[in-house]
Amino acid sequence: MLRMSFLEHLEELRSRILRAIGGVGVAFIISLTFCNDLWRIVSAPAVGALKALHYKGLNGGDPTLMQIAPMDYFNIVWVKLPILTGIFIASPWILYQVWGFIAPGLYKRERRWAAPFVISSAGLFVLGGLFGYFVAFRYGLTFLLGLGQSNSVFPMVSMVEYFDLFVDVILGIGLIFEMPVLIFFLTLLHIASPSFLIRHSRYAILAITIIAAVVTPTPDIFNMMLFAVPMCALFYLGIFASYLLVLHREHKKFPWRSVLKWSVGILLIAALVGYYLAARHGYHLVTHWPFLTR
Repeated sequence: MLRMSFLEHLEELRSRILRAIGGVGVAFIISLTFCNDLWRIVSAPAVGALKALHYKGLNGGDPTLMQIAPMDYFNIVWVKLPILTGIFIASPWILYQVWGFIAPGLYKRERRWAAPFVISSAGLFVLGGLFGYFVAFRYGLTFLLGLGQSNSVFPMVSMVEYFDLFVDVILGIGLIFEMPVLIFFLTLLHIASPSFLIRHSRYAILAITIIAAVVTPTPDIFNMMLFAVPMCALFYLGIFASYLLVLHREHKKFPWRSVLKWSVGILLIAALVGYYLAARHGYHLVTHWPFLTR
């Protein structure tokens, strides 16, 4: 293991932070070239939610977001939105710098996890952002905007308030999706173990439920479960990854063949049930809740 003094650690940390900021800066400049298209993508959930609630915009046209102050559009579309996009684009580079900072404290055999760490962390971060954009944020926004509909309340959504909520949800879920990597890393550093995590999983599920209730932008149970269920799945995925690491340390192999047989069997049963529902009862898949309808 490499030995570094405290000041050398600070210097290395400073260097890694500057490199990460530089990567975000390059991605920020790239994002400026198509920021108007990015804003159309970001504002699409709001427009879709307002249309789903049958609200009309000014002069009876399509619903739109409101610009309250003269600098709102510039600050959001030309500054904040490219920064957010730059963070997602540069996430592999940022995570590579994180790994570069902690790698000197690992053994040589453990440094081989660099590429899997960067790829899986960046992939989960982006996947979390996509889940937040296409699922959690859209359902939560529709619920919030429809609360006052029965009391004749017409929503006029400020683009500033909307974008702040958008950033909180997208970045929050993106970070939550890093849970398997965090669990794997704790196992790599011998801080946690799969058996310990399984024994205390009920406390983890309770904590996940509380976090989901706090993070969810709506108070209803359905939208809270949209957060809680993926978080629980990610928790057990992290336990599985840490279990594979422990098997690798003990020079054992995971019974992939048996697991694949059971998985194929379950998928075949699910396919047969789906075919039966579609052929006999006329069910088919749709892109909205409850996803299976006649």
